[in-house]
Amino acid sequence: MKTDDPGINAERQTGKRQNILPHDSSELRGFGKRFYRERMGEDRFRSFVITCKDSDLWIGVDADSYCHQMKSFALEKLIELRYALESYIHLYPEFQASFVPVKTKPEDPAIAVEMSKAAQIAGTGPMAAVAGAFAEFIGKALLKEFKIDEIVIENGGDIFLQLKHNLVLSIYAGESALTGKLGLEIPALATPLGVCTSSGTVGPSISFGRADAIVIASKNTALADAFASAYGNKVKSANDISDVIKLIRKNKKILSSVIICEGKAGICGQFNIKPTSKA
Repeated sequence: MKTDDPGINAERQTGKRQNILPHDSSELRGFGKRFYRERMGEDRFRSFVITCKDSDLWIGVDADSYCHQMKSFALEKLIELRYALESYIHLYPEFQASFVPVKTKPEDPAIAVEMSKAAQIAGTGPMAAVAGAFAEFIGKALLKEFKIDEIVIENGGDIFLQLKHNLVLSIYAGESALTGKLGLEIPALATPLGVCTSSGTVGPSISFGRADAIVIASKNTALADAFASAYGNKVKSANDISDVIKLIRKNKKILSSVIICEGKAGICGQFNIKPTSKA
């Protein structure tokens, strides 16, 4: 889902990214250029934004769990992750530039190892997993440090969630007539998990496909990110939706998926689809 690279000042090489977020107060709304952050439903989540260079993360925590120390802690973690990955890329620039998986060693930075693992499974370059990896690493660090009932972390549209109650994610698909009309309901019992989106028609990054949106839900957010890019690259037109859905159904690591292209949609997986208020 990224419209820009949240990590290392690199263009995304494996799929333009955008956003899906909860749809109203028990959900949050889909978006384009981050204006969605102005209407995030503060009755359910207390939110803050952390930034470092081109990294820009929205973090929502249930109101009862929120404390102001979370922001400084999350920012420190973001800076730590960026430093580790940027230092690694300085030594191994192919990690940033590659369109195919790049192997790492166990002693390499954990963020690079996680991205590499996701890329190996999805068949993408490691940077296809960067935003999802950052979202999950920071989310898990917050959950470990603080007592939190619910958390949503959005990083360029790639989302890590831990929920106590179900949440409906409204899907943004650029200029498509289906934008904001379909919602993917995330069961609380399925979390923690990642929900990531790739697009071939929205955003500045390079993509080999033409999907307006392809949404992937998986237990691992870095993997959901890489899968969204990998399968998004296969959707050249609406005629490809059926074949790509068949491929996704065979992938046991994917819990649910939605593809939108040229006004048509393909849906598969365990989660329910609900119409939103724009339908």
